[in-house]
Amino acid sequence: MKRVSFTFRSLLAGLVLVLFALPAAATSDRTPEQVIRLSVETLTAEIEGRRDYFADNMDELKGLVDDSLDDIADFRYIGASVMGRYFQNATPQQRSRFADTFRKTLIDTYSKGLVTFDYRELRVLDNQQPQRHEDQANVDMEVVAADGQVYPVSYSLRLSSGEWRVVNVIVNGINLGLTFRNQFDQAMREQGRDYDAVIDGWAPELAVEELEGGGSA
Repeated sequence: MKRVSFTFRSLLAGLVLVLFALPAAATSDRTPEQVIRLSVETLTAEIEGRRDYFADNMDELKGLVDDSLDDIADFRYIGASVMGRYFQNATPQQRSRFADTFRKTLIDTYSKGLVTFDYRELRVLDNQQPQRHEDQANVDMEVVAADGQVYPVSYSLRLSSGEWRVVNVIVNGINLGLTFRNQFDQAMREQGRDYDAVIDGWAPELAVEELEGGGSA
């Protein structure tokens, strides 16, 4: 895995906030680039000047994120992707429970970092790569940290029920979906393929801590 000098948890938190910042139902009749660009523009208006308030009102922040993410991220699709080869043999109840658990733990893990997300600029690139498929797209942007270092970010979106929804994020060359999938696979092997035990013990911060520690991708 690639070493990340910028505080990775804070960077992820800010990118989660980019999703949270997008107003409900704003994805309809918009291109993927417009979806992400609107998120970034809304983010700068929402977060500036309110960091101290959210730091003292974490439950409110978590509630806002929780209420908004369903309109932006396809957690059923993400959950299936993270479960990977284990998805097919999981029961419908286990699939649904993991998607819900993944969502909740993601919000709980990163909400604390939102108020420490320090950046100079968020910019969606003007020259986007053309879409290869009608129902899939990538949107590239850059995060300029306070120290001036630039971190590339790529959102993967999928067209679902007429709306573009985020299904993955690649940060500084690190594929978060793949990272979480590897974590799920390792947990399944360690738990003897006990789905319920893995779901009960799911903790996305473990993957983040491993990335923060550096290594090889």
